[in-house]
Amino acid sequence: AAGAAGQEKQLAPTLLSFFIYNPKLGPKEGEEEKKILFYHPNEVEKNEKIRNVGLCEAIVQFTRTFSPTKPAKSLHTQKNRQFFHEPEENFWMVMVVRNPIIEKHKDGKPVYEYQEEELLDKVYSSVLQQCYSMYKLFNEKKLKAMEDGGVKVLKERLEKFFHRTLHLQSCDLLDVFCGISFFPLDKMTYLKIQSFINRMEESLNIVKYTAFLYNDQLIWSGLEQDDMRILYKYLTTSLFPRHMEPELAGRDSPIRAEMPGNLQHYGRFLTGPLNLNDPETKCRFPKIFVNTDDTYEELHLIVYKAMSAAVCFMIDASIPPTLEFCRKLDSIVGPQLTVLASDICEQYNINKRISGAEKEPQFKFIYFNHMNLAEKSTIHMRKTPSVSLASVHPDLMKILGDINSDFSRVDEDEEIIVKAMSDYWVVGKKSDQRELYVILNQKNVNLIEVNEEVKKLCATQFNNIFFLD
Repeated sequence: AAGAAGQEKQLAPTLLSFFIYNPKLGPKEGEEEKKILFYHPNEVEKNEKIRNVGLCEAIVQFTRTFSPTKPAKSLHTQKNRQFFHEPEENFWMVMVVRNPIIEKHKDGKPVYEYQEEELLDKVYSSVLQQCYSMYKLFNEKKLKAMEDGGVKVLKERLEKFFHRTLHLQSCDLLDVFCGISFFPLDKMTYLKIQSFINRMEESLNIVKYTAFLYNDQLIWSGLEQDDMRILYKYLTTSLFPRHMEPELAGRDSPIRAEMPGNLQHYGRFLTGPLNLNDPETKCRFPKIFVNTDDTYEELHLIVYKAMSAAVCFMIDASIPPTLEFCRKLDSIVGPQLTVLASDICEQYNINKRISGAEKEPQFKFIYFNHMNLAEKSTIHMRKTPSVSLASVHPDLMKILGDINSDFSRVDEDEEIIVKAMSDYWVVGKKSDQRELYVILNQKNVNLIEVNEEVKKLCATQFNNIFFLD
């Protein structure tokens, strides 16, 4: 069957290589290898690494002639696309992504057709910039300062960091926004959480900032927005998926061995000590760096979870958390967070019942608010570890990306309606720092009817915050 004509297979885009270099580190001939600070995949032959880095250097230098102030962002070739980012002077990050392929069979032999126009520059450039932001969250001193402390140390840090975090799954419009999904809550439950945070910050007086999440969605954060956005990405795509657990196998079977006199609870550390009963256990927490533009604070990140609720306590890095502190945190936070988690769950279920059983709507949407970074998508299915899957055809996702690129070219509010393939309509609205993208699937409708449908959606889902009529 494989040899039969007409059989087509689609191969998704893949990450071919990712590297970081600094042309100033190996300026002389024969020293080219010194420029390379990190290269993935590492098993690539040395000369090929040098050749690839040299090529990027040449492209960047050559394009500077035409645009001295704005360096090259991407290079399109038949088989792949290269993305360049210079986060700090002379430090270049490069990502090479293979174009998607359609594999056909001709006379029993596979023939590959590269889809040159499918990848969106803006999406992958955003992914590349976020790689740097994430690195900056976990590593002090920028790349430049490390240069003074020795290139060897910098290479080790980059290796350790990117080795863990480098995976390129399906990238789309959500990567451009890098937003935060907020958990919808009634006022009473929100106040309970607020008072819980205030109590915890008071009892554990070394806590500087707190963030509270439920079901991988944010409810409260004391951090600056830009720091929270990157921390949120780390928690939801890296830390939480690594700790997937059978969420509560029945209330009567505690997950942990109880300490005498301890209220039964389901709290546990996702970062830090594995076993609080072991006096030898290490209380090591990851360090993060926030407010890097002005005050530059170094913090320990303590992530503690009970059922579906997770709370992040950030404490000053100059105070090393002791086992005694961890036990105190566990005994205070554990029982209260467990009760709070079941309260939120109960309230959530009541609200779901009131709003009625959801039947599959005829539209799917992505919403993003630039002011508070709130994002909401009914297009993406539940993330499995580090993957967020779009439940619509890639062609439609590409149209969304194209509309977004159009929006970013102008400052005015606007609306774009596209008739896509068979019975699909795609609508993009931009109004007052907010963007809404809707995919409708209805037979035999015209432009006016599509517009009416979107108006209805805005009225029900967004309380008419789009006044663009």
